[in-house]
Amino acid sequence: MKNKGEALKVESVKYDVHDMPKPGLLLGLSFQHLFAMFGATVLVPILVGIDPAIALFSSGLGTLAHLSVTKYKIPAYMGSSFAYIATMQTLMKTDGIGAVAQGAIAGGLVYLIVALIVRKVGNAWIDKVLPPIVVGPIIMVIGLSLAGTAVSDAMTLNGEYNFNSLLISMVTLFAVIIFNIYGKKIIAVIPILLGLIVGYVFALVLGMVTGQELIDFATIASAKWFDVPDFSIMFADYSFKLYPSAILTMAPIAFVTMTEHFGHVMVLNSLTGRDFFKDPGLDRTLMGDGLSQIIAGFFGAPPVTSYGENIGVMALNKIYSVYVIAGAAVIAVIMSFIGKVSAILMSIPAAVLGGVSIALFGVIASSGLKILIENKVDFDNKKNLLIASVILVSGIGGLTLQIAGLQITGVAFSTLLGIILYQILPEKD
Repeated sequence: MKNKGEALKVESVKYDVHDMPKPGLLLGLSFQHLFAMFGATVLVPILVGIDPAIALFSSGLGTLAHLSVTKYKIPAYMGSSFAYIATMQTLMKTDGIGAVAQGAIAGGLVYLIVALIVRKVGNAWIDKVLPPIVVGPIIMVIGLSLAGTAVSDAMTLNGEYNFNSLLISMVTLFAVIIFNIYGKKIIAVIPILLGLIVGYVFALVLGMVTGQELIDFATIASAKWFDVPDFSIMFADYSFKLYPSAILTMAPIAFVTMTEHFGHVMVLNSLTGRDFFKDPGLDRTLMGDGLSQIIAGFFGAPPVTSYGENIGVMALNKIYSVYVIAGAAVIAVIMSFIGKVSAILMSIPAAVLGGVSIALFGVIASSGLKILIENKVDFDNKKNLLIASVILVSGIGGLTLQIAGLQITGVAFSTLLGIILYQILPEKD
């Protein structure tokens, strides 16, 4: 997609893609991204039955690989993908981690094959397939489709409404807003990290006052300082066996996450004023995702994909530095070996993460609205009105297509509908 704002307003950007913050600030900004992705990245392996530390290790390694392949031009963090959960759960019960690993690697190879095709045919088709009227609503869906998760985390405890959770999430949310709006100097660039700290401390105090255990200190106390991720699940007594059913089941899901990948790149285009489809090129962004997924599969971790949470952080604090993303990746790898720190991160109450997520996901959705405004999309035009309407309702509502075990859900399905409608509907005022 071609952006009108090729040149960014300098005053609106605190650190651009290749700007490097000072070491102390770099550390804080990287931790901010670590917190943003941590909850979702470790939740996937927990649901599947894989050691979360392996997922944390692979996400960091995969992110560094993605940065390398894209020539350190795209600030994208790679975290555990939710698209594969159901399939992985089934495979873990039947064939085990070896099948999951082969499926993940097969999905990565699909990315690499598509990347080679894109390199051959070029990317001139992108502007025709993904015009602003399709891109804007898709980006809005990326943010708003996550709203249910954010709100659920913000106001529930163990699946039931909880006033204390709501109170914690609101304190966290308003702390992020206040730090972002009124903060000066370093405070203004790490509002999410500071909001998380405020929310955590408030949850700690509230737990003491009410007598309700909101933070699991027992797990923190029992955790080891140095704890190697359980790589043995993948490599101990491993003898090669081909799992054709796993490969055929998981490989097609790559096309679903690929559609989400397009959406995330479009959000980053909008935020940074660049066109990453052209430089470093869609072939490289796809290749980066594919290589990251192959790395995850090799270590027995869930497949990875670019993360909306981290894009939300960048949208909120106007810091797009690839050095910050790389720093988060390095910290993630280190943290996977420090059991005590991982336990502390996992002890962050869901309500705290929910409060932060309300701000992050909302900012992503607003970025889609910004694209529509900047491109002066005419909603008196029936074609534009119908395309946006269908994308928003199908995407946010979670419209799902199921074919022979393959699920195309939410963002991916609404994207396909938007692309098809744009191509077949006539231009009418």
